[in-house]
Amino acid sequence: MFKTIVVVDNADGFPSLDATVIDFAQYLADYPKVGEPKTRIINLCDTDKYLSQGYYCSLLAEARQHKVLPSVNTINDLSESLNDQSKMLTPVPKYMSTDLYAHIDDELPDEILVFFGWSQNERHKRIAKHVFERFPAPILRLSFSRDEKGLSVQPKALGIREIDSSLWPLFAERLEHFTQKYWRSRGNKKRSRWDMAILVNPEEKTAPSDSKAIQNFVKAAEQVGINAEVITAKQGPMISQFDALFIRETTAINHHTYQLARKGEQEGLEVIDDATSILRCCNKVFLHDAFSYNKVPSPKSRFVSNSSDQTCELLEGEFSYPMVLKLPESSFSIGVFKVENLVELKLKLVEMLRQSALVLIQEFVYTDFDWRIGVLNGRAIYACRYFMARNHWQIYNHSSKKHFSGDFETLPTFEVPKPVLDAAVKASAIVGKGLYGVDIKQVNNQVYVIEVNDNPSLESKVEDLYLGKELYMLVMQEFANRLELRGK
Repeated sequence: MFKTIVVVDNADGFPSLDATVIDFAQYLADYPKVGEPKTRIINLCDTDKYLSQGYYCSLLAEARQHKVLPSVNTINDLSESLNDQSKMLTPVPKYMSTDLYAHIDDELPDEILVFFGWSQNERHKRIAKHVFERFPAPILRLSFSRDEKGLSVQPKALGIREIDSSLWPLFAERLEHFTQKYWRSRGNKKRSRWDMAILVNPEEKTAPSDSKAIQNFVKAAEQVGINAEVITAKQGPMISQFDALFIRETTAINHHTYQLARKGEQEGLEVIDDATSILRCCNKVFLHDAFSYNKVPSPKSRFVSNSSDQTCELLEGEFSYPMVLKLPESSFSIGVFKVENLVELKLKLVEMLRQSALVLIQEFVYTDFDWRIGVLNGRAIYACRYFMARNHWQIYNHSSKKHFSGDFETLPTFEVPKPVLDAAVKASAIVGKGLYGVDIKQVNNQVYVIEVNDNPSLESKVEDLYLGKELYMLVMQEFANRLELRGK
């Protein structure tokens, strides 16, 4: 269970709460304590000034491995927002604007007080939640302005002494509601050593894990002392309240998955997929250059930056038709094309170079199936054969609604040919020590690594068909081992 401590500049006269209330001086002098339970800090000091008591309260909390609201990053983000008008939240989403004023001549509220993402006025609740998700702080004052570009909001964090004391009871009520809802103690459950966020996107059509697999991860986590909570990107600003982040949403570099991985690492979380793995796997420029440098067996490849006649002639001299063209950042066979002749090559290059400065050209290697080897921290943990979609040359056929993907076969890793396993482990070692899915083609005794995926599919009754729930345990035990080593 967690102990919640409320830290204020001055504790005199502060209302009683279902939590320990101390002033900053006491927090500075008395904590951390030997053998203390896991601790969460609500920092109600004034954080407006850099290097103020409020700033140091959050900084010390993070150093002491106490979960704190607001985090130092949030304090800095709010300060930056105040000093740089271009970094205000502008504009307020249109569907929220109507909450604040129904007609153009309506007067905007001068300001709104937000307690843990909650506003007393029903009309303001959506905008309060929206800003709190971006800047999670106990007390926010929102100031509004309107111009020809739309509605803008300027958030500012307040200390408890900066609001009228008549509002303290209401604030205390919301604080208790927040700690029970978001920082709830699970006294009737087995005590967990760590907290994990599992990031998913319920709207994603080709998510790396289905709902059943996510449930299996949660159950496996509990068995190794991890309390896993499923979150979405909207809850990302609260990531500092966890010890680990497991991303089960398709990743991309210019995307919140990469941003949350970076934020999680900065906040001291154990993260899979880590930001470096996302960066390396999501870009085929890195992968295929690294494959070549490290002598990982892979199809003959070349990058081109133009679609000139000379370039096309050089490609024809080096590759035979069909050729495979790939955008450097692509997944699930999206952005991957096959061309059969010079006309198709030229047209497709022109089209793809509008989206990317480079296009990967690769020899076409025909196989009935692709190997997918799951590798975790340098160890192969599962193996599948993914067969090509019906009447298609890839395992996914995005133009077909009926036969979107081909069949599959799940095998124990000891039945996989050794060259395939060796190539998978070698290729994944280039990327890091996370969880990867290595795609490999095999023609007789020759293997070709196609790519390393940082966010591999782990679905119920597919990748887990041989190991069952043991597969989920392997992943969660890896998290537990890492957290143990870090002394969390």
